[in-house]
Order: sequence, then structure tokens, then C-alpha cells
Amino acid sequence: MSNYYTQQLPWTPNYDENAIPPHEIPDPLTCFDGTKITTPEEWFSKRRPELMAAYRKYFYGEELPLPDKTEYTLLEEKTILNGLGIRRQIELKFSMTSGAEYKIIMLVYLPAGKKDVPVFTTLNFVGNHVVEADPDIIPTGNIGDLATERGSASRRYPLDLILGKGYAIAAVTHHDIFFDDQDTGWQNSVCTKLFQLDPEKYSAIGAWSWGLSRMLDCLTAFVPEVDPEKAIVCGHSRLGKTSLWTMARDERFKMACVNDSGCGGAALNRRLYGETLFSMEHCNKFGFWFVPLMKEYCLTPEKLPVEQNELIALAAPRYIAVHSATEDQWADPTGEYLSTYYAGPVFRLFGMSGPESETPPPPETAVGNELSYYCRIGKHDIVAADFAHYIDRADQLFGIKR
Repeated sequence: MSNYYTQQLPWTPNYDENAIPPHEIPDPLTCFDGTKITTPEEWFSKRRPELMAAYRKYFYGEELPLPDKTEYTLLEEKTILNGLGIRRQIELKFSMTSGAEYKIIMLVYLPAGKKDVPVFTTLNFVGNHVVEADPDIIPTGNIGDLATERGSASRRYPLDLILGKGYAIAAVTHHDIFFDDQDTGWQNSVCTKLFQLDPEKYSAIGAWSWGLSRMLDCLTAFVPEVDPEKAIVCGHSRLGKTSLWTMARDERFKMACVNDSGCGGAALNRRLYGETLFSMEHCNKFGFWFVPLMKEYCLTPEKLPVEQNELIALAAPRYIAVHSATEDQWADPTGEYLSTYYAGPVFRLFGMSGPESETPPPPETAVGNELSYYCRIGKHDIVAADFAHYIDRADQLFGIKR
């Protein structure tokens, strides 16, 4: 399969289904030793642990430690959207006995007057100030080369819809956990500044996922309106990859929203369509999203012991919604669908259901139940139409009737 790639750059991505090399999609219920899993107990005692160990080794790295001390400080509270919601800005301060400290600021939007609300926990690109065009929002993240216009990403946070449906949403910029840059990210990350970790054993996605878990800690302990038993992890693009890994490693999250996540996320790595492990490592300088070991397999993903349908399967028996977009061929919508479909046997083991056909559904047609898939007409983005479907799935999960 490695002859698919050109050893010399620039490398041209493949968008021809007929040019995809033959590949096998592993059965998530078959263990590495050939044992077939037949019960939920066997899944949890044998298969799930070995899959988690493999994903840690080859992709996302070891679990980051916990800080010795965590403190939460309310920086601002404000009524927004003509009384529909309340915004809070909360500082999370992590400390070690060595004297090392690390701080991030979390935006929390709550539906006014509601209790026991479900919450979307998410990371944003650039900084908190792009979520809403309000000068009171404290700028975070990269205030340099990236677009910093206030409210420039508000389309990705349809607050009217989310709050109007009785959901909360919490956001932190991923830059404030692990700066999203190959050359400077490791030095400007919680991995270095708080913990002094070994760069061979950890990854940016692992650090971002750790941050999402710390956000849930804060929501649980410091935001009484939120019901921590109704926590949803949500992410787009590379942060969709992160939400998928977070759903696997932190079982407190009851649902994952995995949006346009592509290779290394929901898409099958072995299809070699659009984004690939090779392109992330050699073309786009995104190899640091994963542990260094991954680059040894980016030319030969068929030699990896796991495939992404098995990562999706690690969500069972909780809910997961995988989304694609018709114009986002880089993320391989077909590969994202097939990965979802081939995760189905694990969900069926728990009496749950997912997509029933190997053929992808038409655009704008949701399929599956606890394991669901939806392909929106449009570009690489996360917008209100995505959240409308996520809320529909979450309503079913939490028994919310409209």
C-alpha cells in the first residue's frame, strides 16, 4: 500500500474512489488474539482495555496527570440575548507543589432560569473572543497571526438555538492548553509548563482532551445549573478528532458530537482518500497532534493494529453523532460514514442501533439512533444545522420531550 504515496513532496491527495487501495476494516469485536467478544462483560474486561492501550500507544498518548491543586474563580457574569441566557467567564488555575501554575479561561453560556441543564463542552479555535462580539469577553489564545476579530466565529456557536432549547455550552480555546503549532506548541503547553512530560509519550490531541476533562471538572464543581450526568463533548475538525478521543477516555461524557473530523478522527485511516496520516505528518506539519510513533506508520496505515471504527466503538454504550459535509472531501465523508457503520456491532452488543446500510445516506438525512450519522450540505464548518441534529440526539438520550 505504501507505493500509493510519492516519496517527494508536494504530495497530491487522492479524491478518486477507484484509486483507493484494497484494505480491510477490522471487526471491533475480534480481539488481537483472535478471540470473539460476545457479551458486554467481555467487551469491558478484555476488548475495550486492549483497544484503549493501542490508541494510547500509536495515536493519542498516555493520560496526562492531574494537577496537585485546582482553583476556580468567577471573572464575569452577564445576562445576554435579551434575558435568554447568562454568560460566565471562569478562570481555572492549576497548581503543582513544585510551584508551577497554569491558567485557562472558560466561557460558559447557560439558559436563564434553568436547572439540571445538559451541557456541550467544547474547544474553540483562535480564542474565546471569536465566540461572541462582546468587548467584555477576555481575549485568549493566539493574539498574533490568526484572525482575532471579535465574534468572527459566532456562526459556530448558535447561542439562540442552544440556549433556547435549554442547553448550556462551555468553551475554551485549544491554544491555551497546547498551542497549535509544530514548532512552538510543546513548549507552550500544559505538558511542559505544568508537568514537564516526555514528548515521546504525549500528544496535542491528548492534551486538548485532558483540557476538556478539566472543563467538566469545573462545570461539575462550580456551575450548579449544569447536570454533570448530561455532559456532551463536541468538536469540529482537529477538535472533532479530540472529541472522539475524549469520549473514549472519559466515560463521564454521555454523548460525543464529532464534526468533520477526518483522518485520525472518524474517517478510516486505510482508505487513503483526502486527508491521510501521511499528509498530516509530511505535508501539513500536523504530526504533533499524535504521538511521535504514529509517523512510523503514516506510509503504511494498514500495519496499525487498530482502525477508526474501533475508536468510535469505544463510545458504546453511550451516544455518538458523527457529522460530515458534502463539500468537505478532505475529511472523507464516505470514510467517516463507513467508520460509523462498522462500529455498529459493538453498539448492537448493547442492544443499541446505528446505520443499517453500508451505502451512505443522501445528504441532510440522519441515520442511526444511539450511533448516528448525518451529512450536511455545505463546507467544512460547524453551524446551526449541525447543532440542531446534535440536540435532537441529546433530547432522546436525556428523555427531553418537546
